[in-house]
Amino acid sequence: MALTIGIVGLPNVGKSTLFNALTNNQVLAANYPFATIEPNVGVVSLPDPRLEVLAGIFHSERILPASVSFVDIAGIVRGASEGEGLGNQFLANIREADAIAEVVRGFEDSDVVHVDGAINPASDLETINTELILADLQTLERAIPRFEKEIKGKKLGPEVLEAATAAQKILDGGTTLSAAKFDSTPIRELGLLTAKPFIYVFNVDEAVLTDPAKKAELAALVAPAEAVFLDAKIESELSDLDPADAAELLASTGQDESGLNQLARIGFATLGLQTYLTAGPKESRAWTIGKGWTAPQAAGVIHTDFQKGFIKAEIIGFDDLVATGSIAEARAKGKARMEGKDYVMQDGDVVEFRFNN
Repeated sequence: MALTIGIVGLPNVGKSTLFNALTNNQVLAANYPFATIEPNVGVVSLPDPRLEVLAGIFHSERILPASVSFVDIAGIVRGASEGEGLGNQFLANIREADAIAEVVRGFEDSDVVHVDGAINPASDLETINTELILADLQTLERAIPRFEKEIKGKKLGPEVLEAATAAQKILDGGTTLSAAKFDSTPIRELGLLTAKPFIYVFNVDEAVLTDPAKKAELAALVAPAEAVFLDAKIESELSDLDPADAAELLASTGQDESGLNQLARIGFATLGLQTYLTAGPKESRAWTIGKGWTAPQAAGVIHTDFQKGFIKAEIIGFDDLVATGSIAEARAKGKARMEGKDYVMQDGDVVEFRFNN
């Protein structure tokens, strides 16, 4: 399964600079609104040092980490839902995203104008959330009459209309569906933006990165949602450095993990995802699954035939495999075990599936 995160924010908050750093692409990053006209899509590998270890044990020809797709759309301005700026036409590009990363400006730079004339993270958050809420309300206003007709024609169950009207009521009150912990499963097809998990990315300067009190103040604006703090310019520099120099640069700003790694890690945690591992001479690979998935479900990520014909899964914990040094030794020392259809996968399981063709 692929993880996709949509990047939203006001113009000139550093979205394209962040996207450049994420994907190591050179997307236009300009000092004027709507520099991003067409949506930019980039696929980013998730750092996973376990794969390097497995590749060493199995002499793998290649390493295939799990990945995240990021979609960067045009900046949203106040009144977008009513056609201001480029309107909300580009929001359709992130309706299929699994989560939304909302980039909020927290840096001062007289050379980069703020679309509203002043740096105010609380106001920016309110603007973006309002426009997303209004976009969802427009979607519901179009969908509800259709649902009513389909229910009368017995083509649809009443629970769909009930969910739509409940969502509309929450949004009318100015609250996002995710903040209200609303279960949008019956109306998933609508791709409501505010029903998705949110990750808040504060693009700040070094003064804020090294100020715990300021970071706590900004985090409080989005609590209990997760907040990531980074300097998009520094992240762009990190992508061009070797690991030692990157670590030195991070340490100079009081960090031990890049903001991009934080974003990927928090994105996985926010969506309840984890990875299991497979390894052999051809490749060492990480596979993305949901927490709580069973072994047959995990096998289906590789191929649907694996799930249909599932028999057993040989499981070795990553740490046990490293400690024993090989699958043969892990088996000899009782660290390998055969698990059936009810086994719930754990992060870092090294797996070989047995299945009927």
